[in-house]
Amino acid sequence: MTPPPSDPASTGQELGWTPIAEEAVRAASVLHPKEGALPRPARRRVLTVANQKGGVGKTTSTVNLAAALAVHGLKTLVIDLDPQGNASTALDIDHRSGTPSIYEVLIGEVSLVEAAAQSEQSSNLYCVPATIDLAGAEIELVSMASREMRLKEALSAEILDEIGVDYVFIDCPPSLGLLTVNAMVAAQEVLIPIQCEYYALEGLGQLLSNIELVQAHLNRELSVSTILLTMYDGRTKLADQVTNEVRNHFGDTVLKTVIPRSVKVSEAPGYGQTVLAYDPGSRGAMSYVDAAKEIAQRGAEMKERSGTA
Repeated sequence: MTPPPSDPASTGQELGWTPIAEEAVRAASVLHPKEGALPRPARRRVLTVANQKGGVGKTTSTVNLAAALAVHGLKTLVIDLDPQGNASTALDIDHRSGTPSIYEVLIGEVSLVEAAAQSEQSSNLYCVPATIDLAGAEIELVSMASREMRLKEALSAEILDEIGVDYVFIDCPPSLGLLTVNAMVAAQEVLIPIQCEYYALEGLGQLLSNIELVQAHLNRELSVSTILLTMYDGRTKLADQVTNEVRNHFGDTVLKTVIPRSVKVSEAPGYGQTVLAYDPGSRGAMSYVDAAKEIAQRGAEMKERSGTA
């Protein structure tokens, strides 16, 4: 990609408007935001990103939202809880077998601080990787004491204070097994990505039922705080129909920002990057930045409400 000019405004005046110049300006605004840091949340926010339906943009949304918050000054930690390790790949974090990972954290061999690695894409962005060893973790956890609480114990306030993070995103596997239950017990919020396609709501009822069970028996603080619409294709009526249906059903829980279907977003993990690093001027990158701003703003509003309570 053509690097952004040092002074996009003056370049635009000299050369006139071109698509490349416009993208360079957008890229500069993403990587070097003029408005500075986003507001910190009233309290640390721990969000589980879950949807047992595969291919909905769950991991993509996790890493790109985390990267967008990090670029805007908020210290963010991604917990890769999917044995496939796709979030680790996108953040270019080593996740070969033997690397300190979330598997060792869950079985108590290492602490979260020891397993957390800083991403080269931002000094504010950290990731606890997933290795192939995690594939057998659900079987091992069955026989362990407090098997649903292993991740919550690892994500203690003291440990997270030591890392100093504002946001924690837990990327779940596309299933409703013990790893996902651990993620829901450890978090206060659930973020659900829903793709704007046919069968978008298929299986969502089961996910919501499982969340209610966790609320009732394991984590009363858990709530579905955020729904993100992904893979929106404005050329189809179906995308608008799904969008309207989700908004009518879930109301203000749904972010106003919609993530478009984007080749750049799909390509980025292949280069070990988020779309913000791979092509910061693309529509996909800009959309994730807008979604991150909404999430941060909601955190600020929570602060205002708690301050007046």
